[in-house]
Amino acid sequence: MASDETRYTNKVFMAGALPLMKTIATDVPELKKKFEGVNAIYQVSAKVNAEDKEAVHFIVENGEWTVKLGEYLGQSKIDAELAFSSMEKMNAFMKGDMTKLPKLNIKSFGKFIKFMMVLLKMSSLLSISEPPEDDEELSLLLCKLYFYLLSSGISQLNKMGHPAVHDWALKSPDRCYQWAVEGHPECTAYMRVKAGKSRAGRGEYKRAKPFFCMKFDCATSALKILLGTGDMFQMTADKQLIMEGAPEFGVQIGDYMMLVGDLAK
Repeated sequence: MASDETRYTNKVFMAGALPLMKTIATDVPELKKKFEGVNAIYQVSAKVNAEDKEAVHFIVENGEWTVKLGEYLGQSKIDAELAFSSMEKMNAFMKGDMTKLPKLNIKSFGKFIKFMMVLLKMSSLLSISEPPEDDEELSLLLCKLYFYLLSSGISQLNKMGHPAVHDWALKSPDRCYQWAVEGHPECTAYMRVKAGKSRAGRGEYKRAKPFFCMKFDCATSALKILLGTGDMFQMTADKQLIMEGAPEFGVQIGDYMMLVGDLAK
């Protein structure tokens, strides 16, 4: 049986990282162009045991991506699937171990190549270790990817019963936590928590003012925190990082951001 850390790591990849492929295929112009008019079904799966598997699948209709957690059970054939024989092997592959290759189930080689282009682009983006210089468009895309990954990752860990995260969520009244870059509402994500339940969302939370918002003055400042190259206390003093809400909640959510980051490393 897989360890808890293996399960948590796999869920972060399945429900947090791989869904970022939709954002990349939509926001990177050269990739968006590749999918113009394309209809395809893709899947990434990992066996849990002889009968069960974890999976995420993507349905592309006329270039528009939809992400679904779980196995594809529709009538059409999957155009390309990366099928890992275990969660451990998938985790290792996602962390850069190219000796842990999946089985490739390919119906359409052309569509498979397009899918791999997006996957490799995701890998290269999430491997960037320093904020890009003089490239605001790339910096904003990176911020968006990390905000989506962190909000989804924390929420999924809660749903899986991770001791620290779920205990925090159980004690929480109805609250919304948000990540944002000033002046760029398209680069925003949130997580709503209430009595043990949680839901991650993309974009600004519209129903009420967030209980706590981790806001950055620009994308470069956000990446300094997200990539661990900046001093949080100094950046707070310089108003590059603005914590709208009680500081103790910023520390708390920061701990869970680090937890997701550590699992995905």
